[in-house]
Amino acid sequence: MERRLFLQQTGVVAGVAIAAPSLISAQKKQQKLVILHTNDTHSNIDPFPVNHPKFPNMGGVSRRASLIESIRSQEDHVLLLDAGDIFQGTPYFNKFKGVLEMKTMEAMKYDIVTLGNHDFDIGMEAYKSALSHASFQVVNANYELSSTPLSDVVKPYTIIKKAGFKIGVFGLGVDLQGLVPAESWKGITYQDPIAAAQKQADKLREEEDCDVVICLSHLGFAYKTNQVSDTVLAESTSGIDVIIGGHTHTFLEDLQEFKNKAGKSVFVNQVGYGGLKLGRIDIELCPDSGKATIASANTLLDQDIV
Repeated sequence: MERRLFLQQTGVVAGVAIAAPSLISAQKKQQKLVILHTNDTHSNIDPFPVNHPKFPNMGGVSRRASLIESIRSQEDHVLLLDAGDIFQGTPYFNKFKGVLEMKTMEAMKYDIVTLGNHDFDIGMEAYKSALSHASFQVVNANYELSSTPLSDVVKPYTIIKKAGFKIGVFGLGVDLQGLVPAESWKGITYQDPIAAAQKQADKLREEEDCDVVICLSHLGFAYKTNQVSDTVLAESTSGIDVIIGGHTHTFLEDLQEFKNKAGKSVFVNQVGYGGLKLGRIDIELCPDSGKATIASANTLLDQDIV
C-alpha cells in the first residue's frame, strides 16, 4: 500500500493526553491507532521524592497506570510500548531483581518492549526469570542471542493487528561494550544497528506487508560523535515510519521529523526518563486513499494526577 505521511504537532500537555480535534481530519472510514510509550523508567515505582530538585513528587507507576487506563477508556485501539532500561535506579530493583518492574508493566498491559543496557544488570538468566511474570513481547534485531538464555524469549520483530492496521515492531540496542560487565552479556554478538534496521524494515514492509513500521530503539537520540543514534538511523535507512527511542534520557516536546535515505518522512520521539512522561502518537489510516496521518502529544505526569 502506497502511503503519504503527514506531521501535525501539539505541545506538551500537563496532566492530560488529549490531541486537539483539529489534528485529525474526520473521514468516515478512517481508523485510529493510539501508540503510548515510555523509556528509561529505571525502576521508578514511586513518585520522585518531595525534595527532588527538578521533579518533586512527580511521576510514579500509579499515576502512569491511571493515565493509561483513562486513555484506553476513550480510545478503541491502544498499543503500549517501552524502549528499554526498565531496570536499575531505585532500591526496588536491588530488592526484587526486576520482578516488581515486570509485574507493574504487566498490570499496565504493555504490548512490546526492547532491551536497554541496564536490563542486563542482573544477567540474562535473572532477566529471563523476571520476564516470566510478564506476557509482553521483547524485541531486538541487532543482538545475536542464539547461544544465550534469551534466545527463546527475544524476537527480532513482532507484528500486531489493531484498528485495521498491520503494525510491525522491531528493536535495536546500544553496544554493550563498556556499559555492562562482560559476564552479564556473555555470548551476545553486537551487530551494526543500521544494517539490522534496514533488514527488518525491508522484511516488514515487503514480505509481511505491514502498514506501519515502528523501531523501538535504545541507541540514544543524538550524539556529537559519530556514534549511531536515532537521528542517524532515521536518515540512513528507509521503510521505518516511527522510531521510539531511549538511552539518552532526552525530553522531546514532540515528534521530530527527519528525511530517510529515500527522501520520505520518519518521525522520532523520546520522553526523558523515570516515567515522568508518557509519549502519545496518534496514527490514522484511510483505507480508501491510503493516507496515514501521524500526530503526537507528550504528556507530563504531574502532581495533579491522582
